[in-house]
Amino acid sequence: MPQQVRGVVARGKGQPVSVETIVVPDPGPGEAVVQVQTCGVCHTDLHYREGGINDEFPFLLGHEAAGIVESVGEGVTDVAPGDFVILNWRAVCGTCRACLKGKPWYCFSTHNAAQPMTLEDGTALSPALGIGAFAEKTLVHSGQCTKVDPSVSPAAVGLLGCGVMAGIGAAVNTGGVGRGDTVAVIGCGGVGDAAIAGAKLAGATTIIGVDLDDRKLEWAKGIGATHTVNAGSGDPVEQVRALTGGFGADVVIDAVGRPETWKQAFYARDLAGTVVLVGVPTPDMRIEMPLIDFFSRGGALKSSWYGDCLPSRDFPYLVDLYKQGRLDLDAFVSEKIGLDQVEEAFTRMHHGDVLRSVVVL
Repeated sequence: MPQQVRGVVARGKGQPVSVETIVVPDPGPGEAVVQVQTCGVCHTDLHYREGGINDEFPFLLGHEAAGIVESVGEGVTDVAPGDFVILNWRAVCGTCRACLKGKPWYCFSTHNAAQPMTLEDGTALSPALGIGAFAEKTLVHSGQCTKVDPSVSPAAVGLLGCGVMAGIGAAVNTGGVGRGDTVAVIGCGGVGDAAIAGAKLAGATTIIGVDLDDRKLEWAKGIGATHTVNAGSGDPVEQVRALTGGFGADVVIDAVGRPETWKQAFYARDLAGTVVLVGVPTPDMRIEMPLIDFFSRGGALKSSWYGDCLPSRDFPYLVDLYKQGRLDLDAFVSEKIGLDQVEEAFTRMHHGDVLRSVVVL
């Protein structure tokens, strides 16, 4: 039978979120109900609340989560009740043109649950990124559940569901950082610091964190930055070049997503270097630059969506690295909060006071 649980709902653009009773249906074919244990507070959830994604209110927020599969629908064989899973928003279809080309991380037809979760009055909820995990339980497509080792901390590994995976993947999957590379990361919040962690894992020897906040730069050092640059103390492009023999970095990752930071990334890279955009710009942002600069500098300009990850491949691998002590996911957990503290967590995130607030249920 459908279950009534608590969940965090955004009812209108810019309105404070509220904890409300939501109705979770029994799983249908290909679906699973997951008992949520933890869910990180991601900037994307704030985008939803502000109407920056779309206007399909009311939203059931939350997507960066881990939990236990409670029940599954007909035809589900990849997960079973009792499995510990990280939720993902890229349940690949296996049949679109990207999947058939062997590039499922570009899947054009990812799966979500077919049935809606609702408010008590029957109003359908739009789950953030097809997940809606600021709730005691949520309904997802079974392909959104990635089974991993249950012995690990849910609060830590659940962050792989979005921000940490986006950052690590931007460095490793999209940027192709390799041994001996020089890397600069502009923006040392949760995603940027995850990119620093990814560059460290990949064997980069010089990793430069760039930010305006000295507190964030200290966090970046703790994650793996070998050098830091306060962009308010001088031209960050020149400072990155000075730290890389005057050449610029092999890979520069823009984890902010603004025209000015993207230009800094473009000019802070070495000739034939790579720029990776993982910070999310708004639709109104524009860039005007001399076309000759694109031609004369060579290299690659890339965007990274979800770190170009394949959850079934990347999540278990990164969990193993966490267990081995080679990837400190605990360092990203700034605080643990309850469902009724999400609105306050948005404020702390907006002010840069945390890497990640994590809701624990």
